[in-house]
Amino acid sequence: MKIVVVGATGLVGQEILKVLEERNVEFDQLYLVASAKSVGQKIKFRGKEYAIIGMQEAIDLVADIAIFSAGGNTSLEWAPKFAEKGTIVIDNSSAWRMDPTKKLIVPEINGSELVAEDKIIANPNCSTIQMVVALAPLHAKYKIKRIVVSTYQSVTGTGKDAVQQMMEERQGIVGGMKVYPHKIDMNALPHIDSFLENGYTKEEMKMVNETRKILNDQTIGVTSTTVRIPTIGGHSEAVNVEFYSDFDLTEVRQLLEESAGVIVQDDVKNNVYPMPINSHGKDEVFVGRLRRDESQPNTLNMWIVSDNLRKGAATNAVQIAEFLKEKSLVSIAGRL
Repeated sequence: MKIVVVGATGLVGQEILKVLEERNVEFDQLYLVASAKSVGQKIKFRGKEYAIIGMQEAIDLVADIAIFSAGGNTSLEWAPKFAEKGTIVIDNSSAWRMDPTKKLIVPEINGSELVAEDKIIANPNCSTIQMVVALAPLHAKYKIKRIVVSTYQSVTGTGKDAVQQMMEERQGIVGGMKVYPHKIDMNALPHIDSFLENGYTKEEMKMVNETRKILNDQTIGVTSTTVRIPTIGGHSEAVNVEFYSDFDLTEVRQLLEESAGVIVQDDVKNNVYPMPINSHGKDEVFVGRLRRDESQPNTLNMWIVSDNLRKGAATNAVQIAEFLKEKSLVSIAGRL
């Protein structure tokens, strides 16, 4: 099997390689793609050096799977060209997520929707992924009526330059990298992605629309406020979820503990609850601070944390690739 990683020099691309190695994903050949200025640069993986190649060369190699993490415009231009050759594209950008002809996949939730004809598969937004992983088992049991979510998102979600800006500000460097419109260190920016006419940001509306699509329920009310904070390691979310049916907290905890990819950390007497510093480098979604909303019936408060570069991007994409192979939905490209 041939695998291509597009955007291999970026934060998510590097994490994809790390996840491929950690999960011991089997393949015969690996090809790494990045921007034109990076062609020829070498990256070490599993003790072997791989030279960065260009996009067209990667297309012509007719790989089985191409994992994209190179931005929406790049994906819109190049993903269809890979797909035309028979290569299955797993895309981390927002380019295809709301396309009605493309599947938006979190394997634990809706991987069964995939068929051999799916040549471009969308990876959801990082904040959406961790929330729906925790909510899907509860939706199946109690049916969600409405979600109110506020996020506290790591600078790693913006990329290498954002991490550099924060570190330079922390070191007192003046006139350094400037990714955000304001200082990020010692601050909180209620501004992720661009603002829309309705006053929400694109990031906030991604959470609204993607949640409904993944859970396959357009009736769910979702409202979101997304905030960038000066942390590295993971995104955190305060989630208030109203159900149609009443619930028992003990049963909620049990459902979450039995759910794939979820770890419950909920022992407030001993100060045990999810924190981004502890989620760093891990694939699971951590859930805690489980408690009833005492202001209205059938409503639960939750605190959800996950490493946005892992389950929020790299791990989920690799899990999709693993799922395709396990279900025999991928073979030698062009022969399906």
